[in-house]
Amino acid sequence: MSATTVLMEKWPVLGRHEQAATWLTIWMDLGRAPRTIDAYARGLAEYLLMCEREDVDPVTANRAHIAVYVRELTSRPHRRGANVVSIDSGAGLANATIQQRLVPVRLFYDFLMEEGLRESNPVGRGRYTPGRQRAGQQRAGTAADEAAVDPQ
Repeated sequence: MSATTVLMEKWPVLGRHEQAATWLTIWMDLGRAPRTIDAYARGLAEYLLMCEREDVDPVTANRAHIAVYVRELTSRPHRRGANVVSIDSGAGLANATIQQRLVPVRLFYDFLMEEGLRESNPVGRGRYTPGRQRAGQQRAGTAADEAAVDPQ
């Protein structure tokens, strides 16, 4: 059984979106580590499922659709339950996890641009927001900031 087939069985949504399957196959062919491919597949599959729920074509999605995805990630119930208490507790995934989930979505849109299927990438890139300075660097923005500042 090929690695692509395994991914499509694990995340059937990937098989319903030809461009997504092609993109992941290219990353596998480039020899990326299996865990990297698995993480990319998971992140992209979650995004594609949101697109299906919202009746959005992922190839033509815009910044507002990315914002819906980020909002969904930030409001998702914690997998350990609502009673988990931590320092930045609240509903949703941690900012670092959200950033991790956005990476494959951003790379997917880079691929669509390279293929001539899009003119721009709706996912923001490495933006910083004003904040306290630490060792000469500004504090990194949140995933929601990043998704919101990149113009379509």
